[in-house]
Amino acid sequence: MKRRHVLAMLCICCLWAGNIVAIREAVLAIPPLLAVALRYAVMLPVCLPHMRWLKGPPADGGRPGKMTLILLAGTLGGGLHFALGGVAFAEASNLSALAIAGQLGVPFSLLLAILVYGERIQWRRTLGIILAFAGVFILVFDPRIVDERLALALTVVASFLWAASTLLLRRLSGVHVLNLMGWQASASLPLLLLASAILEPGVIGQLPQVPLSALGWVLYSGLLASLVGHAGMSWMLQRYPVSTITPLTLPTPVLSIMLATLVYGTPISWAMLAGAILTLSGVAIIALRTAGKADREGARA
Repeated sequence: MKRRHVLAMLCICCLWAGNIVAIREAVLAIPPLLAVALRYAVMLPVCLPHMRWLKGPPADGGRPGKMTLILLAGTLGGGLHFALGGVAFAEASNLSALAIAGQLGVPFSLLLAILVYGERIQWRRTLGIILAFAGVFILVFDPRIVDERLALALTVVASFLWAASTLLLRRLSGVHVLNLMGWQASASLPLLLLASAILEPGVIGQLPQVPLSALGWVLYSGLLASLVGHAGMSWMLQRYPVSTITPLTLPTPVLSIMLATLVYGTPISWAMLAGAILTLSGVAIIALRTAGKADREGARA
């Protein structure tokens, strides 16, 4: 792998890790549902030139079968996932715990693949699932973050929604990442604005008073962490095997925890440290084994 591409992957990890600060700062100044809606509002104009209406095959009468999947996945993994995540970030004070719990999207994805697609796994990925959930289970009983349980629960549910959306997206191939993200924004934005108008009455009219720094964090989350990060990842996956790229994404949760600790001074207890080690170890096992399996299947195809 070329050195500059390794550096590019490290930059992507840093962009994704920085999103934990961006979301927190945004929801401190803007109610969370509106903050997430603004995130999609800045993404949509960038994605518009890449958006295409994807019809089904001619034998299916050209019905928009792909669009149903894209819009459903966009709603689950976009508006609903980030809405719950935004509320969790607004409610929590210990973001490191949320960064750990947010990693459950990986084992959730594998469990859904087993249930829906009948995917078979061996003992290593089974161990990874057990470790990942055991780590978050330890967090729940850490007395130092007892007040974070609501935020943790919201994060776990958000992770499940993200996993469900990735399961749907597995049925799509060859769709440009900005096309997918544009439709995700289109599906999510109206729902988020409606939810904000109902649950956060009057806040839309207060947008002119929002500090520019908060809007800057929204731009970071929408444009850099999401669009640049995911487009860069898509570009890399077109050039290297999944098993080469996946290990280079594993520093992201570690960097997220480090940033949360450094920026907000949240304490790391022994229980949290143990939970982090277990969860991240489990996620690493699942990710690496799944990436190897994907490469073997690709080689056979």
